[in-house]
Amino acid sequence: MSVAGQLPLAPDAEAGAWMMALLQRLWPVHRSLMGPGIRETLRMLGDEMAGFSLGSAATGQLVLDWIVPDEWRLDSAYIETPDGRRICDVADNMLHVVGYSTAIDAELTLEDLQPRLHSLPDQPDAIPYVTSYYERTWGFCLSERQRQMLEPGRYRVHIAATHTAGRLDYGQCVLPGDTQEEILFSTYCCHPAMANNELSGPVLAVALARWLSGLARRRHTYRFVFGPEMIGAAAVLAEHRRHLQSHVVAAFNLTCVGDERTWSFLPSRRGDSYADRMARHVLGHAVGRFDAYGWHDRGSDESMYCAPGIDIPMVSIMRSKYGTYPEYHTSLDTPGRVVTARGLAQSLALHQTLVASLEADCMPQALVLGEPQLGRRGLYPPLSRKGSSAPVRDRLDLISHADGRTRLLDIAERCNRPIWAFLPDLEVLAAAGVLAT
Repeated sequence: MSVAGQLPLAPDAEAGAWMMALLQRLWPVHRSLMGPGIRETLRMLGDEMAGFSLGSAATGQLVLDWIVPDEWRLDSAYIETPDGRRICDVADNMLHVVGYSTAIDAELTLEDLQPRLHSLPDQPDAIPYVTSYYERTWGFCLSERQRQMLEPGRYRVHIAATHTAGRLDYGQCVLPGDTQEEILFSTYCCHPAMANNELSGPVLAVALARWLSGLARRRHTYRFVFGPEMIGAAAVLAEHRRHLQSHVVAAFNLTCVGDERTWSFLPSRRGDSYADRMARHVLGHAVGRFDAYGWHDRGSDESMYCAPGIDIPMVSIMRSKYGTYPEYHTSLDTPGRVVTARGLAQSLALHQTLVASLEADCMPQALVLGEPQLGRRGLYPPLSRKGSSAPVRDRLDLISHADGRTRLLDIAERCNRPIWAFLPDLEVLAAAGVLAT
């Protein structure tokens, strides 16, 4: 990949519009941890990529310390008020039912129903996202404003749902490179009706994979993993842990990448891995200001990959971090309101810049003993005067650090320069036989 003079990459409005259109197609699918919704989501994502394959783990199977639960299928759910109106109908919003609710068809008084209702008093117009994957229960979610309007009387509660033995599904897209060193991107697709927290990650992963597959050459092998959050990562690790531990050199979690409000960074447990250093470097030079979080702020797939004994350092470059923006895990996290085509395009451009920097990173080796005479090679200003070396300062710094043991990333950090600032000189010096890369 020749990226000299191209970085950081600029957002592509056409790519952002394509990502937004894919997100809109995925939006109506009723996703959950397991079942037909996530299978349909994986099928739709897989149709957009080359090299996509499926994996699974059966109900009852132990994946690391997690036990794969039953599949859940929801056909309908609603509450009928004393005057015959339907409310909390999942046909209107999929968040109205607690995820993995058991079936029920009964009449309850409002007093008996209230403990089964979930709302957000501080966000009166939002429907909360509530699940109970591993404890059998049932419930409904509604806005606090709607809840306050409920009148005493008898309410019919209806949930047509089944729990059956089945399988947990996940998808992988592997794009081979010149080496077996892998860059891992993990994202999840199990939440219903949420745009930034849920769908922004998978659509970014697809767009990034499509861009990578179109490159003439890749130094690294790239692996994209799509599945249910947390337990999906456990299932992938249960099957592929040894391979990933021996091949992955940097790992990134893709989530909450669709808004335009801020940039955020969540480190790995180690905090000083190659992925940590490259992510901070690219953010610092391509974006400038970003919100930096600590490992104690984690809450996604990085918890699995970074766990002791797994030790695959995974970091996250996000826009508004999960849990920090008001629409998070509510019905307000919608396309247009939170996620925008421009926000998606910006995240794609930044992650393309990240990938291009990973591809360009190397350990330059000087091929000339001592300080090379650049003038006779036409690589130094012909007149020596005050300030004459300034235009070639990056070139001189690159040569001075090119000991064959120091990464280009580390050279850039020492010089307080973006890694891409050295790429034009790297190509020129390699062509002149001064350096090897």
